Amino acid sequence: MTDQVVGGGHLAPGAARGAGAAARERRGALPRQDAATARAGLPGFAGRRHELKALRADIGRAGLDTLTGRRGARSRVLLIAGRPGSGRTTLAEALLREVADDYPDGVLRAVLTGRDGAPVGLARTARDLLAALGADAPAGADEDELAEAVRTALAGRRVALLLDDAPGAEHVEPLIPDAPDCLVVVVAQGPLTGIPDVRPCALGGLDTASAVEVLCHYAGPTRVTVDPRTAEAVAEESGGQPAALILAGAWLAARPKLSVADLRQALLAVPLPPDLPAGARPLHRAFHLTYGSLPQPAARILRFATLAPDGLVDAHTAAALGGCTMPAAAAVLHDFVALGLLRPVDGTDLAGAGPVDAGAAPRYRLPGCLAPLSRALLHDHERPADVQLARARMLERTVRLVRSCWAAAEPDGSPARRRAAELPRPLRFATRTAAAHWLRTRRGALLDAAAMAVADGQLDTLDRRLIAALTRALLAHQGPETAAADLYALHELVLRVAERRTVPRDRAAALLNLGDLDVRAGRTEQALGRYRGALEAARSVKDPVATGRALESLGDSYAELADWVRAADWYGRALELRLARGERSDAARLYSRIGGANGRAGRYEQALKDCRTAARTFRRLGDPAAQARAEEVAAGVHECAGQLDAALGSRLAALDLARAAADGELEADLQLRIAELLDRLGDPQAARLHRAAGERCRKEIPE
Repeated sequence: MTDQVVGGGHLAPGAARGAGAAARERRGALPRQDAATARAGLPGFAGRRHELKALRADIGRAGLDTLTGRRGARSRVLLIAGRPGSGRTTLAEALLREVADDYPDGVLRAVLTGRDGAPVGLARTARDLLAALGADAPAGADEDELAEAVRTALAGRRVALLLDDAPGAEHVEPLIPDAPDCLVVVVAQGPLTGIPDVRPCALGGLDTASAVEVLCHYAGPTRVTVDPRTAEAVAEESGGQPAALILAGAWLAARPKLSVADLRQALLAVPLPPDLPAGARPLHRAFHLTYGSLPQPAARILRFATLAPDGLVDAHTAAALGGCTMPAAAAVLHDFVALGLLRPVDGTDLAGAGPVDAGAAPRYRLPGCLAPLSRALLHDHERPADVQLARARMLERTVRLVRSCWAAAEPDGSPARRRAAELPRPLRFATRTAAAHWLRTRRGALLDAAAMAVADGQLDTLDRRLIAALTRALLAHQGPETAAADLYALHELVLRVAERRTVPRDRAAALLNLGDLDVRAGRTEQALGRYRGALEAARSVKDPVATGRALESLGDSYAELADWVRAADWYGRALELRLARGERSDAARLYSRIGGANGRAGRYEQALKDCRTAARTFRRLGDPAAQARAEEVAAGVHECAGQLDAALGSRLAALDLARAAADGELEADLQLRIAELLDRLGDPQAARLHRAAGERCRKEIPE
């Protein structure tokens, strides 16, 4: 979570004033901002000019390596340290805006603390950074491998990297690139002990003039000008903390009949816990003053906002958590922005326009400095059963949204499309592009929602539905290669649930899927362990489908390791199962695989016998393409045995079958392999003819 809403004098647009505010307050509604005013312009920046100048100077200052005559091998690291709410994130953003031109490859951002106040983990941060860089993250890679991938991707670039809300040096150091032309800006509460040559900038409170400027911007200049001394007193009692000043100013802006003195009196009247540190008192007072003025439905939404996956709140999430309608939730979130309680993601607040479909709802984030206060309210005011119910409502709506997203990628008239068309308008996507954009921008929140459901332990039906829907949506919109890393995380969650609930069938499926992804990532030894576990789970419940898949996967893995004897053995066990079930096509395919493995193992006679059995079965089944592939395997066995003429005969027979099957891709491959074989047999002219024919086939294959 980040406290960028309360940055170093972060000035948001002022609140609207008028008699309507008092009337709304009497009705118990939230004070409202004019929509045009709420969206007007970018926020300003008050104070911190000295710190900003010092940070810019530190970028170009010589480091320890340079002083010894060597150019630094790593990026310059700047630290902005301060308590949450001191404006540390806004100062970092102001610095990055000023130096953006010096880093033409862009600015990357990562928040290192999650919605629950715990570190998000190096693996999650590294994957997000790699996605922003357009680099692939290996599915199932460990933290060291992912961090190395980030450093490799940044090498040779000029990038500014903001690591916000860092819990400690151990979460930062692995991400520092070995690229002297990059800049790393870290926002943290304390020092980064253990990272050499860090340039720290410690933040305290704003000076009085800057603090009054923040208060004036939010509360309006008239009342501050009328009573400047009281305004200065409010600024001093707020400790110069921008977060407290913004909340206090927004509270006063919503009450045009009150004075700055009334604001000060109201702040001092807020009770303080006896053990609260002095530095935390200003923010506690300002937050509870604002919270105490909220109507009950809005106060409940604020409490439940800490449950939002990945800390992102939109109208869908707020409506589900608060148990209200989407328009009501959208209006509350819009007003929270005016009160300084939420910040629109990407600086855009479109709530006044109303969402036209599921992908148009704007997103908000609860500032990191306010999240602990809101979590404490949730703990104090909500029963565990009510929290559980709110979480279940949110996840149920998320399942429906993800299913609608998946349906948008399905053909018109498909059952999924028909079911999606029956959903309410706010749960539907206008186009496939809109659905893909929603999935991409909500990716982190959706994965966090799945992890939240699994961690809950009492929502095993919901979590399985969410994971299944999210898996389909990722495959439909991104494809198996792009989505591999996220699919790996989802299959690990399925495995966790299956082991917790002792469901062997689900455990076998999860292990098989994880094993497949491990093989693609080159972790064949790890995949073998997954497949053995899947085989054991499948056999325990007599699941022939999962058992057969596990047996074949074990054979494929040993073939990948070039252990051909074991590969043939596992294929043979799978063959016995297929024959017992009367699955002739699968049995023929396994005969072909066994023949290939035996050929590589030097068992040529047995290998050719297996290949002939496969080809004969495919012929009886009327599958010439599969028969051609069996003949190609036999050609490979002949090649291993040094029988090139026999290999040529089998390959030519396979070519005739591929033509009969009208399989252009297989025909092209066979033509090129025949050309290679003819070159080895000393017939270059015939080889050229087959090679030319193969290249023509390749060009004729539709893309």
